[in-house]
Amino acid sequence: MTHLATYVGLLHHSEQALADSLRTVGEGHAQEADVFHVCETLARLSDDHMRSLTPIAHRYGEKHSGEDVEEPERLYADGIGTVREGAVGLLRDLQDLCLLATLVQTSWTVVDQAAQGARDRELLELAQQASAHTSRQLTWLNTRMRAAAPQALLVAP
Repeated sequence: MTHLATYVGLLHHSEQALADSLRTVGEGHAQEADVFHVCETLARLSDDHMRSLTPIAHRYGEKHSGEDVEEPERLYADGIGTVREGAVGLLRDLQDLCLLATLVQTSWTVVDQAAQGARDRELLELAQQASAHTSRQLTWLNTRMRAAAPQALLVAP
């Protein structure tokens, strides 16, 4: 079994954490209609990535932290369990989502390179598509943080 199984496990866990966290933030900040609806849309992208990983996991295996993984996890994302309140809370929650999405993005980048080396067209197409979707998630998160920052940081509560 190759180390690709470790990254398949990392991607599965990270995409699940991102999807769950997007839904938590969306529901927790539902008073912001755009946050609620866009977070759900972005979570569905991660859901699709997890479903698409299934045949890859059958082919290469899937290892998770705590199993017989030679490279121990130093950064292990469990996701966002609860949201913070108010404008600053939204800003901080969006930052947390950015961290999760960046972990997903860099993991897809690594898997993309492995897929090229293995000449695995199916995995390469998935990695490239998922990477593009994750870039879209990150773009929205960064744009929404820019919009929220002035109000959150400069207006007294």
